[in-house]
Amino acid sequence: MKVAVYARQIHDKNFSYFSKVLDELHNIKAEISLYGPLHYTTGKKLTAYKYNMYSTASELKGKVDYLISIGGDGTILDTLQLVQDSQIPVLGINTGRLGFLSSVGNNQIATSIDSLNKGHFVLDKRALLRLETNVNVFGDVNYALNELTIHKKDSSSMIIINAFLNGEYLNSYWADGLIIATPTGSTGYSLSCGGPIIMPQSGNFVITPIAPHNLNVRPFVVPDKNVISLEIEGRSQYFLATLDSRSVTIDNNVQLAVRKEEFTFNIIRLNDENF
Repeated sequence: MKVAVYARQIHDKNFSYFSKVLDELHNIKAEISLYGPLHYTTGKKLTAYKYNMYSTASELKGKVDYLISIGGDGTILDTLQLVQDSQIPVLGINTGRLGFLSSVGNNQIATSIDSLNKGHFVLDKRALLRLETNVNVFGDVNYALNELTIHKKDSSSMIIINAFLNGEYLNSYWADGLIIATPTGSTGYSLSCGGPIIMPQSGNFVITPIAPHNLNVRPFVVPDKNVISLEIEGRSQYFLATLDSRSVTIDNNVQLAVRKEEFTFNIIRLNDENF
């Protein structure tokens, strides 16, 4: 079994959990690949382990069976850029603050890796959204597990986001911004802005305004077979576009369209877990 291990960083207080993961993988004779930056920050403490190193998605695709993410839900979101369309299953071990996606507790490390080795788990296939633009804003990784967010860049006036559904006019949102969330993202920023919780396999997007000016403008659930197009207006020329935790500055000449991605993100769930 070939397993990649990823974390943003390993603090001293969490190093025992990190070494526990490596111990358990060593015990089942797994071939370990460690994220390169981790090697450079913790390598001196890892002399007892034999491992390969990786830093890019191309070094994982077709070369590992599973990826273990050590951290919180934000760390899980990072792994999407490493897994990309390879659909490598990801097991999240929670050492962070929030553990909804990264659901394995640090006291379950041994049992979770044993379950991984024995195949005692289910794959939770999560839908992704894909952002298409008339300029290459996010490069090759123009998709997200949680949401696309359009937000005003400064603290001044609201912006106007004109939304279209399959080319037909839907609404003009006078607001601080707009969120288009997947079912996975429905429990994140969208929920904080008053959006509903959507079951993972429901096949929907949620369009949620951020601090809308009009009281009758509320979150809207649409089937993910639709293409959602956006045009942005405002006193400022520049706005923020965010895919999960990645943000770029765009201007009002950028045209945006959101559709469902063709592939999924596969989260490993132990057999005693459910949504």
